[in-house]
Order: sequence, then C-alpha cells, then structure tokens
Amino acid sequence: MSENGPATMCTVARQVLAAVLAGILLSGVQLREAVAAKGGEVLYNGIVLPADWPPRMERLPRDPVLPPYLASPPDVVPIDVGRQLFVDDFLIQSTTLKRTYHTSRYYPQNPLLVPDRPWETKTKPNPCAMVFSDGVWYDPEDGLFKMWYMGGYVAGTCYATSKDGIHWDKPELDVFSGTNLVQQGYRDSATVWLDLEAKERRGRFKMGYYSGGKLVLQTSSDGVHWSQPVQSGPTGDRTTFFYNPFRKKWVFSLRAGASGFGRIRKYWEADDLLAGAAWKADQPVLWVGADSADPMREDLKTAPQLYNLDCVAYESLLLGLFTIWRGQPADRAKPNEVCLGFSRDGFHWYRPDRRAFVPVSETQGDWNWGNVQSAGGGCLVVGDQLYFYVSARAGIPGSRSSGRCTTGLATLRRDGFASLDAEDEGVLTTRPVRFRGRFLFVNADTKQGQLLVEVIDQDGEPIPPFTRQRCVPVREDSTLARVRWQGAEELSTVVGKPVRFRFYLQHGSLYAFWVSPDESGASYGYVAAGGPGLTGPVDRAGRKGSRP
Repeated sequence: MSENGPATMCTVARQVLAAVLAGILLSGVQLREAVAAKGGEVLYNGIVLPADWPPRMERLPRDPVLPPYLASPPDVVPIDVGRQLFVDDFLIQSTTLKRTYHTSRYYPQNPLLVPDRPWETKTKPNPCAMVFSDGVWYDPEDGLFKMWYMGGYVAGTCYATSKDGIHWDKPELDVFSGTNLVQQGYRDSATVWLDLEAKERRGRFKMGYYSGGKLVLQTSSDGVHWSQPVQSGPTGDRTTFFYNPFRKKWVFSLRAGASGFGRIRKYWEADDLLAGAAWKADQPVLWVGADSADPMREDLKTAPQLYNLDCVAYESLLLGLFTIWRGQPADRAKPNEVCLGFSRDGFHWYRPDRRAFVPVSETQGDWNWGNVQSAGGGCLVVGDQLYFYVSARAGIPGSRSSGRCTTGLATLRRDGFASLDAEDEGVLTTRPVRFRGRFLFVNADTKQGQLLVEVIDQDGEPIPPFTRQRCVPVREDSTLARVRWQGAEELSTVVGKPVRFRFYLQHGSLYAFWVSPDESGASYGYVAAGGPGLTGPVDRAGRKGSRP
C-alpha cells in the first residue's frame, strides 16, 4: 500500500463528509473539489482513493488481506447507485442474521453452443465453439443476446445471436464468406465489450485478442466489421479487459507471473482503451493472485494459481470472476473452475467464499470435465435471474488435451451472491447511509415469514412515521418488493440526511435493499452485460425490466 493508505483515506473521507453530517449537502462537484485539494478521489459510495492510485506493492500477500474500505469504511455511505448487496460488512453496523453465500446452478440442457461448423471442427482433436472470455451481451438496440466466441481451437472469433439466451443462431456473415467468423487467424484469450457509453458509434463494440505477445485491439459499430488493429504493450496470453463505469476507466487484467505464485494478475488502467494500451513492460502494477485461502485439490496437492480474472460492474460493486487453476493432471484437461470476488474500490478484492461458483465436473464424459472459465461481460440480468455463460472442455481421457470445447450456462437468483438469513427472528442495522431517492425496495424471500423495516437516527431512535410498528409487513418471495409504512408512502422527509435502516426478519432471507427515486424500483445501478427490458448500462426500468 502507498503512504497515502487506509489511514489517510479515512482522514480525508471524514473531513469531506463532516459537512454532510453537519447538514450541509455538498454537490458532487464540491465533493470532488474538496477531495482534489487533498489529492484523492471520492467514489460513488463514499470511499476515498489516495492520490497515488493504483496502489503499488513490492510483492503480493500470501494470506488474504481485508480491503481498506472494510477496515475503515466511510462515516456515511451514499447509496444512490444500485442495489446494496450484503456480500460483505460494508453496509452493516450490527446484525444477528446469518450470512450464506450461494453458488450457481448449471442449466440442465447444457451445453448451449457446440462446434458444428467446418471451421469449428477442423481443429482436431479439439473442435471448439467456446467463450474464452470473449463476450456475451444483450444488445438493447436490436433486442438480441449476442455472443462472440472462439471458433476452432485458437483459430478465430465467431459471432452468434439469440432471442432468449438459450437457443443460439450462427448467422452467415460477409466478413469471411459463408461463415460466422468476424476474425480469423491465431488468437488465444479475447474480450469483446459492448460499450453503451461510447461517444462515437464506431466505438460501440470493442475487442481485444491475444496474439504475438500483445493484445490486438479493434473497435466496431456492429460487432461484425472491425477497425484496423492497434497493438497493446507486452502481456501474457490469458489477458482480458473490462470497463469500470464507477471511475470511467478501462482496466486491463494482465496475465503475468510471480515467484511463489505462478500465474497472477497485473493491473493497468486508461481513460481510452486504444490510446491507453501502449504500456511498457514495467508500468502495470501487481494486482492479485491466488492465496493461502484457495484450497488445493486432494488428488493433486498443488498450490492454486489465478488463471484469469474477468470483471464487470454489477449494481453497486465490481464483480470478479476468478478462474482458479488447481493443478495439471497428467491424464485430463486442467480442472479450472470459476470463483467469485467483490470490490467496492475497483482494485482491492474481498473473496469470502472460496468454493467454486461455477465448478468443473468430476465425471469423465461430461461436457465440463475440464477447464471451466468465464465469459467477458460477466453475467446478464434476465428477469429474476442472472445468466453466467462459461466455457468448458470435455477433455480426452488419458491426455491433457481439451477435447470438445463448448459453451454452457449457469444461473443464480438476481443479487443472489449472498443472503442474510433468519431461521427464527433476527435484526440487521445498517451503517449511516444517505440517499436522494424516496422509495425503499428489498430483494427478499419472506414467504414463510415477514420483514419489517424502520428508519432510525444517529442516536438509534426510530424516526416517525418510519417505525417498525407502522411498517407494512413484506411477506413474499420477490427480487423487487417495495417497503411501505402506514401513513407514509415515501421517504421524502429523510432524503439527504444520514440515517440507518433497521431490518427485522422472521423466517426468511434478505439479499439486497435500495432506495429508488422511482416507484418502479429502478436501482440506477449497473446491470453487467444487460438483459431484456434494460435499455442501457444502468437499471432505469425497475419492474418493467424484471421479467424476461
């Protein structure tokens, strides 16, 4: 950590937010100017970054390290951006509820995309139609799911579309006549990003694929016809990139190596993807690797390594899809699998659950017996579910070869990474929060019980009429349920003030809460790779986008 570490961050945050606590509502510009005077940056959630950013480390930690924003959280947390998830204690002052982390479920009819075209099957013994990061997105302009994937083993990039995210078509394109290829020739890992904030249409789609020790970067207006390539600085083969909309930065997740760690990630950020990609070998900083909390496989007893890290903004945080390498058997493809991490500052990761979120199969003959890895874009919001597309390899028994490479789907309840649960009854009190919205919503399963909420002041006293006694019980299983109080339809009287929410939960699970400016429940948080009913990079739809 730099000299401007957690202590300095905390000092600056308290100085800036003191005005808020005193009742002075600073504008975003005023906040930025106040922090700029201290040399830092205030994030959307009240976290203050030091002037020296990103942090520079001499070596990666061997053991897990608590992110500085959890060690010293802001005095008041602004919650205007996105659903507030309980994946960590950032929002929690105290609770008697029990936290449960959840893993995904495979779609029963996997795989969804298989190699069945000549250019996909010619690369024997490894026919290939798989996302190797690449990208799966919902394009609101065309109302279609769109997928870019490796067609033929390291032989090119193909394009497919779907109306429902389950059944995929491989359209015949004019780039390479008679095929659905949009890029041909050697490629390893790739990323395709649908940039809905692009200033020019020609930059709406962005692609980078590894070849010759660098990334080949291109842009496109339609995701099919691509610009002349630009090369990045030097990097390793499993390199990807993503956009951090909270800071308006493009971030390269660079494959590198470190003594004692094997494969790790280095970090490079830029304001412009193409113009900022010309880093020199010594410029990217150490970022993250596997650590002592990542379990070894019993059959291999090999220290895990971080094979890849795909990231995406989901609601109010960054979601990290960590592909963990657990060793290389002599007689099967790599048993890689996808685990999760969460970040609220875009650099430091909290990884509380080291189980596989999307696991490899241990059954020889399964489509995913080897090397499960994530897709660029991370996940899609499809009604009340999140869709995670992954690549997998069937392997060839007795060999390290990949065998048939395909694309499958895993699903999770929306916001369902972690729940706070009460078998009988429990209470949760948030840290002080501040908001501009007027309507409180929750994602909760209380069909066997109920949820009551009250708003309390800095002294812990309920603020009438938002008391437990006047709260209308929430008794349903819903990813978007509105909380009401008798005699109060909205939270107007406490807007802009630091308050806390206290949740009383009986026989149920609480996944998230948020305060929306709209009665629709729109969260104004980021929706990863999008989904039906969502028209942009953030949720402005609420209930209108809650069904596929």
